[in-house]
Amino acid sequence: MGSKIIADAVQFSKMLRSLQDDCKDSCIYEEDIQILRVNGGKHLHNIYTGDRPVFICEKTAPQIDPEDDKMDETHSDDETHSDDETNHEVKIELGPQPLTIMKARQLLSWYTMSQNSIVSPAVSPADLLPPAVSPAPLLPLWVRCDMADPAGTTWLGAETACTGNKVSGVKLYSVTCAGSTVDKGAFITLDELKQEHKRRHHPSLMVARGTAQYNLFGSTVVEKTAIESQSSVTVDFRWSHVETILETPPLSSMATLNIKVSSGDMRSPMYLLYRELEFLQMLADGLRTGETEWMEPVDSRSAVQMTREYLDELQNTVKTLQDQSTNEAVKVKTEMGTSETEIFNSLMERGDLDFIEQLWVRMKNSVTSYQDVGDCLKMVIKALQYGDIKPWIHRDSSSSLSKLILQSYHHQMDHVSLTGLTPVHMLLEMGLDKMRKDYINYLIGQDLTTLNHLSYYLSTVEDLQEQVIRLRKLHHLLEIMVTCSTFLCLPYDRLFLLTQLCLQYYKTCPYDEDHEFKLQIKPALISHFYQKEQAVFWGVEVSSGNGPREVKTSLLLSDKPLVEHIIFETG
Repeated sequence: MGSKIIADAVQFSKMLRSLQDDCKDSCIYEEDIQILRVNGGKHLHNIYTGDRPVFICEKTAPQIDPEDDKMDETHSDDETHSDDETNHEVKIELGPQPLTIMKARQLLSWYTMSQNSIVSPAVSPADLLPPAVSPAPLLPLWVRCDMADPAGTTWLGAETACTGNKVSGVKLYSVTCAGSTVDKGAFITLDELKQEHKRRHHPSLMVARGTAQYNLFGSTVVEKTAIESQSSVTVDFRWSHVETILETPPLSSMATLNIKVSSGDMRSPMYLLYRELEFLQMLADGLRTGETEWMEPVDSRSAVQMTREYLDELQNTVKTLQDQSTNEAVKVKTEMGTSETEIFNSLMERGDLDFIEQLWVRMKNSVTSYQDVGDCLKMVIKALQYGDIKPWIHRDSSSSLSKLILQSYHHQMDHVSLTGLTPVHMLLEMGLDKMRKDYINYLIGQDLTTLNHLSYYLSTVEDLQEQVIRLRKLHHLLEIMVTCSTFLCLPYDRLFLLTQLCLQYYKTCPYDEDHEFKLQIKPALISHFYQKEQAVFWGVEVSSGNGPREVKTSLLLSDKPLVEHIIFETG
């Protein structure tokens, strides 16, 4: 009997080892058990801290075919349901399924025995003796449980404890759940939690540490100005010396902001800049695919009419180019509105829009076809060729049109064939130049970074598609900065640090609005957001012992279930 148990442990360990060494995502064991290799923090929520991979054992989820639930019906001969691929698509896959508590304990006992070197001489030395080079310890194992035992166990877990590279023991975890309640009086008290810990571990000294998470965008302080989008800003607290259950984190806590910002909300101060970027992306997509879905024009006048009026204005005006830039800046400001975004607009406002940038503003608000783009640029190039206009442009402009303007100063313009996608290519270059300067104006104007740190994002060596991608990253960074400065009123030193974190991240990582940027912060800076609010997650951990002998008893409270494989009544 003992040999059979140990042999089963060896077989189970081999399965885990294969999954770990081959970096597989999942496998099936004993036909009805699925073993997943996943991110522990993501699947175990606040129950398990850290982002290291773990094994999760669960019951193989059956697939339900909706056709099986239907009553027998008489179908006409021309109705067919024989396509296997179609049938596969309509099958409903259930969520994670738990195992029985007995099976979970068996799997954990196998895991524990397989890590015990003392057991190895008992049976099958060829299988159990360590190789010349000891393998890495197995990843932690967690098993979903069905809560059918009196304690209401939802998870059982095991994790190797190591001294150097050698396994010296196994830590065991047991997670029980009391379900949902609206009665705070039903919670266990801190003294009762400490007594529970004492009853199990008989410690001489205990420490109680607290954790909590607050949703800052959900608090009443920002309710009137919060952006209803996929954006979220939460704050995690950690502190020692917990005194009562659900206590508010003290100002001495360690606090970390988790910042996730999505672009495109209509009430965001960044919305008009986002729309401008979307127009830029539309042009880039048109160059890549050959097809463009034009956005609805902002201005009622046609693109040709607006361009014609602008050229006439340049020819007839007696004002200086500086006055023209100031006038245009006023127009752009009026267009952006004067609501709660005034402060942001004043920071983004530029009084140095050159000829090409002002032309871009008019065209992006009015063009609706390739023909519009081509006709507008033909008018501009013709005016340059005849010397009707001698516009001023920024010295560092890199667009094709800026090169033609420089050539026009010397009456030696290259011939440009405005056919095919060439006009769109030229317009995209104009927009890239203009928007890059917009972002520089804000970030450097607020002393959040330097041109050297922005060199990756401002490079014009790459192809236009890559330039647009980098510009989107820069825009996302700006969305984050505006959120943290406008809604959280973070001080300069925190905004500066966050800017550097974002710039560094996006140099090596793809564009990702779901990424959470983390920022250490002093609780006093945001205390007015959370001190009168209810935490979305609150926990206390009573611990004793040190190192491998440390043991913990924890209580976790959450406004939503922390367990995916059990359905709770949440009324």
